[in-house]
Amino acid sequence: MTTAAADAGGQSSGTGADFLTRSLVRTSSAPGMTVENQHCVRATVDGALMARQGAMVAYRGDLTIATKGQGVKKLLKRAVTGEGLPLMEVAGRGEIWFAELAKHVAVLPVSADAGLAVAGRCVLAFDAGVTYEITRVKGAGMAGGGLFASTFGGDGSVAITADGQPMVIPVTPDAPLSVDTHAIVGWSAGLTTSITRSESAKSFLKGGSGEMFQLRLAGDGVAIVQPSEGPILPKKDGAGDVIEELLG
Repeated sequence: MTTAAADAGGQSSGTGADFLTRSLVRTSSAPGMTVENQHCVRATVDGALMARQGAMVAYRGDLTIATKGQGVKKLLKRAVTGEGLPLMEVAGRGEIWFAELAKHVAVLPVSADAGLAVAGRCVLAFDAGVTYEITRVKGAGMAGGGLFASTFGGDGSVAITADGQPMVIPVTPDAPLSVDTHAIVGWSAGLTTSITRSESAKSFLKGGSGEMFQLRLAGDGVAIVQPSEGPILPKKDGAGDVIEELLG
């Protein structure tokens, strides 16, 4: 790349060798997931782990990748909520890299004492020792935005994605937090959740501000919030499409 080309791309000038040195992947020796860069997670596998279908961008070693069934109960929940996890199982020994649309990534610990609730759209991968259950947020029925989450427990790590660099906002008994339902990425599983409404249904149908429902979190923990309300989707028409949009 010439200096002019690099400057035109908004990056500092440098040689190809500089790029190779900065971007070179080092071999990992310890099993588990780590952040390779802000957009990619690297998992060193010695056994098995679970990942979102289609999240693999590269791998090496003796690994097998297979679609994972979720059981009838979870498939039914996915059909109703849109928040199910289309999973694949990665097994064997080797290294594998996961990403989704160059979104920002993070790897978070999960334990029996510190569970994590994550919006289904934000789950990238998790250790085989981690369990998950699709749950409906209290108060989030049809009139509350239909918000569902995957609640993780057990022992291990969960890799998540966010549209932009996420914020971790503390939640305390004296300082509950309200988050746009499209901007929430995850929260401490021990927090109490509810749905609040800042506008009346009549105002929303007339156009409103687009900020009708918020997830309210109370207790002691943290919330992970992305600086985005997600992609702008085409406007939908008809009662069926309105239901789908609320549930999604």
